[in-house]
Amino acid sequence: MKKLRPPDWMEAKGYSHGLVAPRGQLVFVAGQVGWDGQRKFHADDLVGQAAQALKNIVAILAEAGARPEHIVRMTWYLGDKDEYDVSQKELGRVFREIIGTYDAVMTAVQVGGFVEEGAKVEIEVTAVIPDA
Repeated sequence: MKKLRPPDWMEAKGYSHGLVAPRGQLVFVAGQVGWDGQRKFHADDLVGQAAQALKNIVAILAEAGARPEHIVRMTWYLGDKDEYDVSQKELGRVFREIIGTYDAVMTAVQVGGFVEEGAKVEIEVTAVIPDA
């Protein structure tokens, strides 16, 4: 993937301003909350739920033959921006453990609530599996 950054812009921290994805197969992963495949929450904190949501994403990508490095776009929907702010260091750690390094485009927004009772975060991704 080619990262896009106008020459006079600062480097983005933890994401890219834009990307040009290679040709390939598109994979769209619906928003994943922090529950397991049986729809059971094992954590009630943002970091624990984000870790599970990221694991869910990796599992779904694997079903398509994709890996985390194929992610080109990620959107985080947060229930509480303040909890996100104070958890960033720990979120970064679990993110690197599960996803690895990340150069794709990313958006994070605070929302008013989630359909799934008890959810603190929902994460969706788009991935591109490059042509062989």
